[in-house]
Amino acid sequence: MTESPENPFGGGFDMGALLQQAQQMKEDLQIAQETLASTEFEGTVAGGAVTATVNGVGTLLGVQIKAGEFDGSNADELADLGDMIVAAFRDAKAKADATSEQSIGMITGGLGRGIPGMGG
Repeated sequence: MTESPENPFGGGFDMGALLQQAQQMKEDLQIAQETLASTEFEGTVAGGAVTATVNGVGTLLGVQIKAGEFDGSNADELADLGDMIVAAFRDAKAKADATSEQSIGMITGGLGRGIPGMGG
């Protein structure tokens, strides 16, 4: 039995087409990741008292605290403020992750799930 050097698996399997699809998927993933890195997502808590902004890869870009909402001399309020910052960050990160998973999933058909840096 001899097999074509272009197609060592025999049958209708086209290795060249598979490699071309893989290269296109890699390029599409890179574009999607660059787009996500430049997209901002906001998370808010307590009616907008605290807002956190992250990019699509989850990097914290900023935290805004509404003026007059917290007494900086009150230890309990400062502890609450810390908790609200974390909650706002988690809200923004969840939005970024959902968008990332959707974007990457559209490109990979779900193959990116569980692979670090690929949205799943």
